[in-house]
Amino acid sequence: MGLLKLLNLSSLFSNFRSEKKQMNWNKLNTAEQLDEIKKESKERPVMIFKHSTTCPISTTSLSRMERNWKDEDSKNIKAYYFDLLSNRVLSATIASTFGVEHQSPQVLVIKNGESVHDESHFGISFKDVVGSV
Repeated sequence: MGLLKLLNLSSLFSNFRSEKKQMNWNKLNTAEQLDEIKKESKERPVMIFKHSTTCPISTTSLSRMERNWKDEDSKNIKAYYFDLLSNRVLSATIASTFGVEHQSPQVLVIKNGESVHDESHFGISFKDVVGSV
């Protein structure tokens, strides 16, 4: 393949990345936020995505979630992102608060203060998350 074709392909992918909308994550950093999440989930469902920044499976699952997210989804579900490597204690607190086994990566959907859906690894599916709300 000639250099010109490679440059054109590179430009095409660069434009695609710059046009892609980013998911509007809310950061989950403290145990106090879990009480707020329970309250928020009584008004609209809340999704928590527990991400391990060093795990390729977690990165793939996160990417799949973000690729499928549409701006209008934020009206139906509030999305929280949690970097579990930065706070392992909070990760355990999330598991005990919502009665789920700790996994990484993991997605939880909270409605009316309780986990109504949790999945991990390659079982994480945007369709399932949206379907659970």
